[in-house]
Amino acid sequence: MDSNQIVELFISRGLIDRSLGQDILNEVDNSGKEAAEILADFQVIHHRDDVWPVVASELGAELVDLRNWTPPEQLLALVPAGTARLHGALPVNLTGEGLHLALVDPMNPQTIEDLRFALGRELVLAIAPDYLVEQKINECYGGEGKAMEDILSQLEFGAEASMNTADLEAEANSAPIIRYVDLVLFQAIKERASDIHFEPFEKDFKIRYRVDGTLYEMAPPPVHLSIPIISRVKVMSNMNIAERRIPQDGRIVKQVGDRQVDMRVSTLPTQHGESVVLRVLDRSSVNLSLENLALPESIYEYVCDTIEKPNGIFIVTGPTGAGKTTTLYAALRRINTIDAKLLTAEDPVEYDIDGIIQIPVNESIGLTFPRILRAFLRQDPDRIMVGEMRDMDTAQIAIQASLTGHLVLSTLHTNDAPGAVTRLVDMGCEPFLVAASLEGVLAQRLVRTICKSCKASYEPNESILTQLGVAVHELGDKDFFTGRGCDVCGNSGYKGRKGLYELLDVSDPIRELITDRAPTVVVKQKAMELGMQTLREDGLRNIYQGHTTIEEVLKYT
Repeated sequence: MDSNQIVELFISRGLIDRSLGQDILNEVDNSGKEAAEILADFQVIHHRDDVWPVVASELGAELVDLRNWTPPEQLLALVPAGTARLHGALPVNLTGEGLHLALVDPMNPQTIEDLRFALGRELVLAIAPDYLVEQKINECYGGEGKAMEDILSQLEFGAEASMNTADLEAEANSAPIIRYVDLVLFQAIKERASDIHFEPFEKDFKIRYRVDGTLYEMAPPPVHLSIPIISRVKVMSNMNIAERRIPQDGRIVKQVGDRQVDMRVSTLPTQHGESVVLRVLDRSSVNLSLENLALPESIYEYVCDTIEKPNGIFIVTGPTGAGKTTTLYAALRRINTIDAKLLTAEDPVEYDIDGIIQIPVNESIGLTFPRILRAFLRQDPDRIMVGEMRDMDTAQIAIQASLTGHLVLSTLHTNDAPGAVTRLVDMGCEPFLVAASLEGVLAQRLVRTICKSCKASYEPNESILTQLGVAVHELGDKDFFTGRGCDVCGNSGYKGRKGLYELLDVSDPIRELITDRAPTVVVKQKAMELGMQTLREDGLRNIYQGHTTIEEVLKYT
């Protein structure tokens, strides 16, 4: 259940005051714990489960104890597995009043309405701890695979490529297809996927999702279902389902459990049908503050100082998917105060942030980065963010903006921090202007972190240490860790990701090298003499602290 809802509930019932409520929510953001745990830490309640009697009392519902209870088969049969899993609903009783259901998210009134419609009967809400409801659903209905099988068994029909639009739409909106697609999205989001791929081939139809940068395959549906499933995704994202010859873009906003998830959808016509990719935009990542990014102390302080400066350029660099946007959004949130005007040009705008004016780039109508930037300078901004410096025009206007008293934040695609300096000069910017305007460059990568549930120490062999550039006699008593693989991490040994960082502080010696058009190698050498820690060195620090593995650091640095 949503932490905000729990805190609001406790405030409205007079159990805590608003300032304590705010402290609890701040602690939720900073610690990653749930509100119920923090209420127990603050001694408002004895145990996290003491939240549920308050919820039951608020909703006028019965509190049920599920700990040693097993529902009878005939009761389970009243709610199909797919429905139970999708809506987080467990049948607990059947009386003259109706079917009593315990929900994972009882505070969402829409869920009970959807279920009333799906099951076609009168329902009565019952309350039990959400984690117990989820546990019982898994026990009683088998895992996700079982729910998928149940739905697939109802999908006997197939769609012909020659079907007309009305038939296609009817097929895409049939109940089993809707439930199947919802379940795929639900499972991928529950696994914290960043992208979901629907890929039709000649003999099979693959569904894969990317978690922590690695692709995993779901159990594939039969190939004849590719057209209705893809049509369903297109219907959800308001695309033209009759048009299958050109790429299309759309957006889906979906309620999953207690949170709203935005998905950016893109289709691509292939030889065997349309390939569809959904990019999951997790709003919780945009709520990250600089404190939560786990930056090394010195880099955190440097970034905080730099983004408070009245002018200059600060660049975050790295490949696609390295978390550059998240870092910039965290920086923007810090400087998004009532006394500063912030403007951003993005392609596309991924997250809406209150108090910041965000403009999406639209090349088709000539609304390019340079054109938006020129217009920005007439809007009296204090700080500007440019999604990406792609060309000389954008870079030159950004430099002019910084020299005329604006702070500019932007991204570049380069391998390391010193490479960003030479990239700007290679684009055609005058070296003395780059030297005068650039304040700092932060290079970053995301590496997977070892799963805490199956973390174990081990002895790496000599050849992998040689690849890392570490001699065995230098190691002393340092420990190395790996993840053995368990249910929590899907047997991958990793859960979650964290950043590796390399910061180039553009100090006077570096400015001189830039003005002299020194090559990247020379700039890097000088920066290391002045104390810059490289991505590889930050990777080693994370290996020794037990956050990640040697393989991850070798892969990304």
